[in-house]
Amino acid sequence: MPCDRDTVLEIYKIAVETTDRASARRGTANAFFLALQTALMGLATTLPPANAFATTAAYLAALTLCGSWWVQLRTYRDLNRAKYETITAIEATLPTALFTEEWANRRRGHVSLGQVERTIPCLFAAIHTMVYISAIAT
Repeated sequence: MPCDRDTVLEIYKIAVETTDRASARRGTANAFFLALQTALMGLATTLPPANAFATTAAYLAALTLCGSWWVQLRTYRDLNRAKYETITAIEATLPTALFTEEWANRRRGHVSLGQVERTIPCLFAAIHTMVYISAIAT
């Protein structure tokens, strides 16, 4: 059922607003995971080496959080991709296409924020592994 231009514009506004909200939620989630990872790193470096159980538990918790963080970032990437596809489809019916134009005008060789931020949980996993190996080797 075709919509009039005002209805399409309202749908477009909602789509853009919810995309912005999803990005804000992603930022909040990143801050949460970063705080947890930092706390676990602090805990792991203060545990006595003789306490193998606590050291292993902290390490496994950290790796679990790294995996959860990475999956959540991938989920946000997929959600944003779907939202941008919806927005660009709506823009095809409007007199201007801001998101489509922005995407087309990106710098060549552009690395997305999503690509960069998905490396952070992997880096934390590597650091936690080095700390764990160091702790059990002593």
